[in-house]
Amino acid sequence: MKIIKVKNYEELSKEAAVFAIEKIRKSPNMKLGLATGGTPEGMYEELIKDHQENHTSYGDITTFNLDEYIGLDGKHESSYRYFMNHHLFNHIDIDKAKTHIPNGNVKDSTVECTQYEQLIKENGGIDLQLLGIGANGHIGFNEPGSSFQSRTHIVELTATTRNANARFFEKLEDVPTHAITMGISTIMEAKEILLLASGEGKQEAMRQLLSGEVSEDFPASILNNHPNVTIIADEAALAKTK
Repeated sequence: MKIIKVKNYEELSKEAAVFAIEKIRKSPNMKLGLATGGTPEGMYEELIKDHQENHTSYGDITTFNLDEYIGLDGKHESSYRYFMNHHLFNHIDIDKAKTHIPNGNVKDSTVECTQYEQLIKENGGIDLQLLGIGANGHIGFNEPGSSFQSRTHIVELTATTRNANARFFEKLEDVPTHAITMGISTIMEAKEILLLASGEGKQEAMRQLLSGEVSEDFPASILNNHPNVTIIADEAALAKTK
């Protein structure tokens, strides 16, 4: 693992954007794995700014998002499709047909999982996967206890995760109870992984991740077994880490 320590969230967002832009310019048809949530928002703002000022093109880029809530239409303001459109895709020159996010509003979510997994394979896999890390060590929506062999699947969200995501909904009761997520095995097949962590709330997660102990009780720990992981984290997130 390569660890890049930055001062604060603003620096993290800029550093992460520079990292991604360099890869995109070298491989303009690369397959990007993307994440949602508060942590990557600043990075996406920086990507948009760079696109407007320096004209980095996403015309040949294909993206795959980690997850989506089950039961939310893509037009729902709390869906991850809406999030990605609003925070990135609507503001760059990407072909929306090449931006893939699990469909959480289908009759058979199991079939959707199989088809999503197949779509990733048909595109040759993911070149660079962006990740955040949950306070309980989840990556994507792979909660503690998730199998390291898992592929794209349906997951029941823990109370911890639903509470953490409640800020994106009017009330906790509105947060869906299930989601479709890329499996840990799927994530680990990405050629390269970029993990972002910011704030005091991620201190314990980062301490546990960087301890090197690998256990399904802490899903992100599997990243210790990946050959090409870069972590960008701010001082607050790394405060408990030696």
